[in-house]
Amino acid sequence: MDIRKYMEMAIEVMNKSIQEPRSDKVSPKVGAVLIKSDGKIETAFRGELRHGDHAEFTLLERKNRSIALDDSILFATLEPCAPGARKHPKLGCAERIVNARIKKVWIGIEDPDPSVDRKGIQYLLNNGIEVEMFDADLQEVIREANKQFIQEAEDRAKKVQTESIAFILSQKEKAETKSKLDDLSVEDIELFIKKATLDVKQNTTKFNRLFSQLGLLEEKNKAFIPTGLGILLFGTRPQLLYPNALIRATYKTLGRQEEIFTVEGALVNQADEIIQWYENHIGKQIDRSTAHRQTIYDYPTEVIRECILNAIAHRDYDLESAPVYFEIDDTAIIIKSPGAPVNPIRIEQIQQFNAPSLSRNPKIMYVLEQMGLVEQRGLGFQTIKSLPIKYNLPLPVVTFENPYMIFTFPRNINALKEVAGNDKLKELNEEELRGFDYIRLVQTIKREKYEEVFGYDKKKAERHLGRMVDLGLIQRKGGGPNTYYEIKLRHF
Repeated sequence: MDIRKYMEMAIEVMNKSIQEPRSDKVSPKVGAVLIKSDGKIETAFRGELRHGDHAEFTLLERKNRSIALDDSILFATLEPCAPGARKHPKLGCAERIVNARIKKVWIGIEDPDPSVDRKGIQYLLNNGIEVEMFDADLQEVIREANKQFIQEAEDRAKKVQTESIAFILSQKEKAETKSKLDDLSVEDIELFIKKATLDVKQNTTKFNRLFSQLGLLEEKNKAFIPTGLGILLFGTRPQLLYPNALIRATYKTLGRQEEIFTVEGALVNQADEIIQWYENHIGKQIDRSTAHRQTIYDYPTEVIRECILNAIAHRDYDLESAPVYFEIDDTAIIIKSPGAPVNPIRIEQIQQFNAPSLSRNPKIMYVLEQMGLVEQRGLGFQTIKSLPIKYNLPLPVVTFENPYMIFTFPRNINALKEVAGNDKLKELNEEELRGFDYIRLVQTIKREKYEEVFGYDKKKAERHLGRMVDLGLIQRKGGGPNTYYEIKLRHF
């Protein structure tokens, strides 16, 4: 099956979506493609047969209500709505998919509403349906087409609503019965209210309802108390309850004693503190080539900041025995984040720096986004992929050693030989190593493109590529004018 073809077909169908005849909000553009077990293909888009009807509802209930869809495959550009997302007695689209016995679902982007984000996906997974995400570049196409809808969905999260979905993704979404409201930082919450432009004042009924909706408070015995997420994000001392919700930093360099530093406190403050420590320990020079002096760090801060913020936002906080580790030595910068890749993301997609965007902790991500601490979703890997081109530095080596996702950033091209865990790299000279690292970035390449990128002649390009093939680092595919070279990811 040509998976990409059906992703693109779903996007094409999505663009036919019909806006509901209302002026108070924009409808999402959603397209769905159903591949039945007999090979027949059917499509639907939002509002196709009736204003407001979801694409999945149109496809499953209106077009195929009396047809058995067992073992069919569905492509949908937006995460199917979770149970409870629609007013009773309407079923959520995720429930309809389960009831139809669909075998596998490919999903474009997650729901932009932080209160339901990833809950439709989790419901499908919990009911034995295999889930995959669209390619990262196609996710950007979908987001751009739904830019206004996404903005409005994020803004609606700032307003008090009556509906709530009990389905949870993490134990930290539950009330933390050992805490009280005065365990939260008034100053940090006030900054969040200001930056997120929330129309509330602390310790009011509206504040309690809105922060409950955001998953930061919960009502227990007629009183509001923080949830685990509330304590993690805004607690004055969250480590009293969650001792490993912290960052352990280590600086090791030849000829100096090892230095250890621990970043505690609320998640909203951890990034700035650890980056300040990083900038105090990484090498730097002063660039006086322009009218304004500029500090140039030996390793770009923006890349490390992006990675450490991803660790803060996406780590598994239910793994309470594992902190984030941040290590600097003469060879590499290492960030260890607790938790396997969030289902359905695969380690191979992360190793290719092309994993679809999907947040393990949507509500944490939402708060950090509103505070301006993290950028638009999907930009993290773009920042990492800029290393060879923008900074002349190698890509990181990505591994999973239970329970940690580990990003190891070599501090120069030759350091890649030391950190990659593959002795074959040590047989490459510096030029060949840079060529190999570029192939890691693009995954596949033709000889002619290799010549163009590095300014080599045909003979030198063939020599480099041939050596990498002989060492088993890449493989030659195709034949004649269609010959190309492909990375062997199992080495990383």
